[in-house]
Amino acid sequence: MPESKSKIARFGVFELDLDAGELRKNGVRLRLQEQPFQVLAELLQHPGDVVTREDLRHKLWPSNTFVDFDHSLNTAVNKLREALGDSASNPRFVETVARRGYRFIAPVHTPTNAESSPQPAPAESIVQRNPSQSARALHPELDIPIPHRALTRGLFALIQLMYLIFYVVALFRLHAIQNIADSFLPQWAALTLVAAVMITAGVGIPLRCYLMSAAGFDYQRLGEKFRQVFPFVLAWDQLWAIAPFLLMQKIGLGAAFAACAALLYVPFSERTLIRMAYVKRESAKV
Repeated sequence: MPESKSKIARFGVFELDLDAGELRKNGVRLRLQEQPFQVLAELLQHPGDVVTREDLRHKLWPSNTFVDFDHSLNTAVNKLREALGDSASNPRFVETVARRGYRFIAPVHTPTNAESSPQPAPAESIVQRNPSQSARALHPELDIPIPHRALTRGLFALIQLMYLIFYVVALFRLHAIQNIADSFLPQWAALTLVAAVMITAGVGIPLRCYLMSAAGFDYQRLGEKFRQVFPFVLAWDQLWAIAPFLLMQKIGLGAAFAACAALLYVPFSERTLIRMAYVKRESAKV
């Protein structure tokens, strides 16, 4: 970039720092090889203009270098698009101009040298932005707009309430479960099934009450705590996912299978909701 301008260029949630040789996303450094980095730097010098493949060849490879130019350039552009989350068919940043070259189509901001160099935004500031800012901010790991925390916490709490209802109803109708189990299982297997329902429901009730209260009171370490207990929660939820088959005689095999498939996905949605709600704890590991 010209010496009179800053060595930093910003576009979307990305920031290119030529002095540091870094590409950052929401303040987090991305891994990008030298050739894709140089391609991006060259495109950002001419935003909105077509940079020909020949210009990129002279920029990236000296005249005495013998390489498969077309393949190497295509590889560099593909790696650049992968780092930006872009695509050739629906470009947001790098547009392919057929038989000519490439064009950078996103708005680019290049601050003057008088402006202070931006510091990586702390994760807690991402969480506390106003609605218009958070709508533009992306989660540092999930690459989705960060939603309102009240929404993600509310959905998480509703899932806990759903499981809590499962446990309570199962305990209240334990005799009906015994009859259903006796209809297609040997006596010892039916007793084992009823015992498993009692034990898992008895342990699951306090667990769900804890998770509901933690989400309701916005316990700031809930993300960290949930990661620790997630293997246990996953095993518990996968076990209860087969519960619809106990109702197979009433709802049919197809409906029982569909309900089981949906319940198998639920623990992973719980984990995603927690990651979206507690960005600070998640992004600290990036």
